[in-house]
Amino acid sequence: MTRHLVRSAGLLATALVAAVGTAAPASAFDPAQEAKNLAKTQERAQYDYGRPSYQQRLRADSLQGRAEGLAILAADGPTQPFGRDFAGNLCWSHEDGCAGDVRFWHWGESADFLRKPVLFTARNGSTLSGHVWWTLSGPAKRPGVVITNGSIQAPEELYGFAAATLAKAGYVVLTWDPQGQGRSDTPGEGADQQDGVPSQQGRPFYDGTEDALDFFFSTPAKHYVPRKSCTSGTSHADKQADRVARGLDADYNPAWGLLDTSRIGIVGHSLGAAAVSYIGQLDPRVKAIVAYDNLGTPTTTNTCDSGSSPRPASLPITRPALGFSNDYSLVVTPRTSDPDPMSKSTASLAYTKAGVDSGELIIRGGTHYEYSFIPNAGFPATLRGMDLAAWYTRAWLDRYVKGDKSATARLLTDRWRHDERGAKVDPDGDGNLFSYSYKSRLALGRTVCEDLRGGCAALRPDGQGDYSYLAAAGLPDELK
Repeated sequence: MTRHLVRSAGLLATALVAAVGTAAPASAFDPAQEAKNLAKTQERAQYDYGRPSYQQRLRADSLQGRAEGLAILAADGPTQPFGRDFAGNLCWSHEDGCAGDVRFWHWGESADFLRKPVLFTARNGSTLSGHVWWTLSGPAKRPGVVITNGSIQAPEELYGFAAATLAKAGYVVLTWDPQGQGRSDTPGEGADQQDGVPSQQGRPFYDGTEDALDFFFSTPAKHYVPRKSCTSGTSHADKQADRVARGLDADYNPAWGLLDTSRIGIVGHSLGAAAVSYIGQLDPRVKAIVAYDNLGTPTTTNTCDSGSSPRPASLPITRPALGFSNDYSLVVTPRTSDPDPMSKSTASLAYTKAGVDSGELIIRGGTHYEYSFIPNAGFPATLRGMDLAAWYTRAWLDRYVKGDKSATARLLTDRWRHDERGAKVDPDGDGNLFSYSYKSRLALGRTVCEDLRGGCAALRPDGQGDYSYLAAAGLPDELK
């Protein structure tokens, strides 16, 4: 709609209100309500990791994490041939706030669950650290998911909730640290030593998502070989081969035999969300996308000049994508006015315009850290935001990666409009987890709901009872 038409429509609406005199005025901003909304950002600290039992486990595992990191640097550090160099990363030790949710460190200790560490060489020669998650029980062939971290030192341990719930639901999952994050190398190698430094410039998230997919698809018959560097065109296949020969890097995906390569999804957070929003439309291997704060349209300035990964500045939208966002962003401060209710849904609306299924879910009182479990009060989040994200992430991937049409009912559930656990910790006892400031939406073919908080005819009970991501991952639900 042109600016002229918008202005004309506004004048017409004003005239009608004046003539009829019955339209209710817009509600004024309510500072008291905003204060209650802001208080929700402290729920995770108050009701989850702030508990003494969690803190005791965090202390013990933090010590273990530092010892493990120091041992790696001593045996395979920068003084060794093609050694690892991650000591410049804030979260290399996996201590305290960098530990993520330590409950998922122990997920692989179950008789049925596997969380296998892997290392592989990125295209610029940096060594990337990751884990492959799967269950011993389950189908002979399974869909797969690659999860890309957020930036500003967000290691893969922060995303255990998504990896474990998906693995328990029958997926093979790869989590990995982009260059400059966690225990992946800070610099590149040789001619590419400064390539991707600092990682927040973005290249490691775009290049790395493709590299992680390449590793995910590798097999004993087709070993992983890194692409040539986007910047210099250098091949670092020699480093990968050397480290494989010495038993350090993985030659191929250890769960290759289970992976159904025709059914692959990608998930990303923050800068990782920007990367998967683009790579998911670029890479024909990807069937669907989930973006945590926030879904973007497929555009990029992270080109690949060497030609190892052709990247147009923009791409057509062809694959379904679900976005998540929140009332608050990286810096959590009280609002002083009501925002534009559709301002977080720009990309999702573009998907709908392109005729591709999409949605944008905005968590009431939520922050940028809803999707990265950081056990530190400086990174506030709600109690139930991660549960909501886990529910919809699986339902979206089940529908568009697994091809399970029955998952549509889980997407169109009304459970998050009256969540009992959310109501118990809410200042007003309100169990509706969707923002009242921003409109959450789902557009699935002809079924469109533009206000999930307000509700619509398509939303119905799913009949599945209580939900928590801990129970869905196969762990004890300590928060009942």
